[in-house]
Amino acid sequence: MYLVGLTGGIGSGKSTVAQRLAALGCEVIDADAVAREVVQPGEPTLRDLAARFGPAIVQADGTLDRQALAHVAFADDDARADLDRITHPRIAARIAERIAQIGAAADAAADEVVVVDHPLLIETGQTGRFDAVLVVLADEELRVRRLVEARGLDEQDVRARIRVQADDGQRRQEATHILHNEGSLEELVGQVDAVHAELVAAAGRGRAAVEPGRTPEYG
Repeated sequence: MYLVGLTGGIGSGKSTVAQRLAALGCEVIDADAVAREVVQPGEPTLRDLAARFGPAIVQADGTLDRQALAHVAFADDDARADLDRITHPRIAARIAERIAQIGAAADAAADEVVVVDHPLLIETGQTGRFDAVLVVLADEELRVRRLVEARGLDEQDVRARIRVQADDGQRRQEATHILHNEGSLEELVGQVDAVHAELVAAAGRGRAAVEPGRTPEYG
């Protein structure tokens, strides 16, 4: 198995990259989807969040009120640290389970490319476990505009989320491949296809996708 980490700031277009890699045949594990799983009713994560942040974060039907949680969990550094302490280990454990399941599958190939799409890959210190780390970059103001105009998110909320994520300098330090998403969808897809070809070749060789000290940039 050739394990690839994919990350990028909110609004960077990381999810679009993940979708294209899946279309090209990669097995993609979506950390955001896993994060939603571990806070389902009955999960110990939801119980612990309610104990820390109060019953108001749980809706009448027993599901997590994400907006209410974000309001209290991003209020200060201590609250955010507690949120991370409760959720991150369980998300990481669930992702590790998925990777193990893929590796144990009867038809699993040694050169299969498996992608973990994770917005906090760098922030949670997990990059060292991957054979390659793809980072999607885009100008911050462009990212804010995308999220406010296309998704209807509150601008201040978007900027608050950006502030608690790694900056582009930190992302560059961890990246083996950098994609730039400030142009058209077609341009981004072209970059993903080029990266994918390199990853498949590296997986077939059973070695790192790039030579040490070389971080190719696309776009």
